[in-house]
Amino acid sequence: MAAGMDAPPTRLIRLLQLGLAEAALRAQAIWQCVSCQTCATRCPKSVDCAGVMDALRQLSVERGVATRQQQRIVLFQKAFLSNIRRNGRLNELELIAEFKLSTFLRGRSLSFLLKDATLAPQLMKRKKFHLVGEKVHDRAVVARIFARCMDGSHS
Repeated sequence: MAAGMDAPPTRLIRLLQLGLAEAALRAQAIWQCVSCQTCATRCPKSVDCAGVMDALRQLSVERGVATRQQQRIVLFQKAFLSNIRRNGRLNELELIAEFKLSTFLRGRSLSFLLKDATLAPQLMKRKKFHLVGEKVHDRAVVARIFARCMDGSHS
């Protein structure tokens, strides 16, 4: 993935070390990163590159540097994690509703809100879309996983 980026992870880390955070925040690479952990695995200094990319994306939104499309990426990630935290697994309808609503409330784009509505019947016909999602039976396990991630104790 790094080969197609305007600034590979090593360059972004270097920009941050040099105090050039604004340049790092404007890099398209932070939005192209899929958090595959390849960079972190190969890094001789054990830098959590995916974590740095996540932080840069968040800062980009907070500082108003992110475009509307980039802000939608963050809104989708938040809706996805919120959905997993609540249900223990993905509830597609709930995810779509939360993402579309949060995006609509930010930009008031009715066309974006309704953009994919015609896909639902086709997906349901192919059994690729479920109106009712299942929940994990022991959601306390999921809660503990999220708690460990939030407090940084990954061991």
